[in-house]
Amino acid sequence: MIKQKLIKPVVKALVNNDVMDIIEDNMMPLKKLMAYYNCAIMQVETKFNVLNEEFSLEYDRNPIESIKTRLKSLDSIVKKLTKRNLPITTESIKENLNDVAGVRVICSFTEDIYLLADCLLQQDDVKLIQVKDYIKNPKPNGYRSLHLIIEVPIFLKDEKKNIRVEVQLRTIAMDFWASLDHKLSYKKDIPEDEASILKRELLECAQASSDLDQRMEDIKNRIVDK
Repeated sequence: MIKQKLIKPVVKALVNNDVMDIIEDNMMPLKKLMAYYNCAIMQVETKFNVLNEEFSLEYDRNPIESIKTRLKSLDSIVKKLTKRNLPITTESIKENLNDVAGVRVICSFTEDIYLLADCLLQQDDVKLIQVKDYIKNPKPNGYRSLHLIIEVPIFLKDEKKNIRVEVQLRTIAMDFWASLDHKLSYKKDIPEDEASILKRELLECAQASSDLDQRMEDIKNRIVDK
């Protein structure tokens, strides 16, 4: 206890104002970059909200059930860069990571996913960087979702920045399944045999939820056509 009481004043004495200024100066570019990512998230979220409102007015329905946003934590960023043996700098983050800013759009039906994606990509300030269609080509574990890496401009006081955002579009069933799979992936105290059984059951659930999405969409289309 005495040692701890002595250490803090000594550290404070050693870390003078000049050193603190250096630390703060090095942190500022990172703080700015994370703020830019946050602004890009707001930009993309607004785009989807506008599309949802337009569909509500024109077709009397909302294709979007909910929108979730996520800014990757600094801890996760450092771990990902370290795992890839990449430098931990703001330039490295911008050049090598596409998922720092994330927007997840939960849709009512599978066809709404592709409709919204097309509407988004038709906007002249949205640049498509990459697309991964895990709906038409599910992952081996059953994961389904449409992933878009896009670049959007954010307008600052005296400049414009182009920032990348990862957009995930999925149905309610796909999102529910992904949430459960995520919990299983991070649960470390499950016995290996039990984990293997759960993964097999989840794979079966993935197919069942896909079938449910298709049936619900068919029913919706029959209602609309009448």
